[in-house]
Amino acid sequence: MPEVILVNERDEELGRMEKLEAHRQGKLHRAFSVLVFNSSKELLLQRRAMGKYHSEGLWTNTCCSHPQPGETILQAAHRRLNEEMGIKSALRETFHFIYEAHLDNALIEHELDHVLIGFSNEEPVINPDEALDYKWMALTDIEADIKAHPSSYTAWFKTIINDHLSAIQPHI
Repeated sequence: MPEVILVNERDEELGRMEKLEAHRQGKLHRAFSVLVFNSSKELLLQRRAMGKYHSEGLWTNTCCSHPQPGETILQAAHRRLNEEMGIKSALRETFHFIYEAHLDNALIEHELDHVLIGFSNEEPVINPDEALDYKWMALTDIEADIKAHPSSYTAWFKTIINDHLSAIQPHI
């Protein structure tokens, strides 16, 4: 299993740890979330594949992952967007936040999550190892659906929508 980059609250690298072990121990590590919007200002969501090590089958943002050691956030985001959703987009980092969530399988997400925004009208070609499905949704519809069905969404995506929407809206 790959390694994640352990960081402090200022995003300064402290070391590395095997990904699953970092999630078992709840160690703060670097991550990113990509939000791709179309020309109608709809956000591309993916439904995580079954068999993922956590949050399987839940709806989430366009793609998310961890940069590999030696890789910038932007390089990692472009790589994973293509690997997961089969699309390319110019991306811009807009903000970051720290969250901690206790997940299924006794795992803990404790991440400093960099949020990147991009635009594309391409229809995704999803990688079945990463995603079951996708859909485009308006932010107002996502907000309403999260309120109605919170258990259908990943912890980090709910945090992005519920706590950081004001940081996203100026960029779309």
